[in-house]
Amino acid sequence: MGPNDVLEIVREAIIVTLKLGAPVMLIGLSVGLSISLVQALTQIQEMTLAFIPKILVIFLSLLLLGPYMLRTLTVFAKQLAARIVSGGG
Repeated sequence: MGPNDVLEIVREAIIVTLKLGAPVMLIGLSVGLSISLVQALTQIQEMTLAFIPKILVIFLSLLLLGPYMLRTLTVFAKQLAARIVSGGG
């Protein structure tokens, strides 16, 4: 296994990490931004008003996106194991 193989594995690992984390983070960002906008418009500055809906939406998105995330991680792990078995090529 040469340096090019290692760089390819690292690149694939970064892509898998983005595939797993980006949807949940973007959902949390959009909910947080919309709640902050409502707070700015109504001048209600309550911390739990921003925290609780964001946590609920993130948990819900994890429940809905869980199978996709597991499938993505499983495919990556199988490809990595196949590479290890074949000698890195």
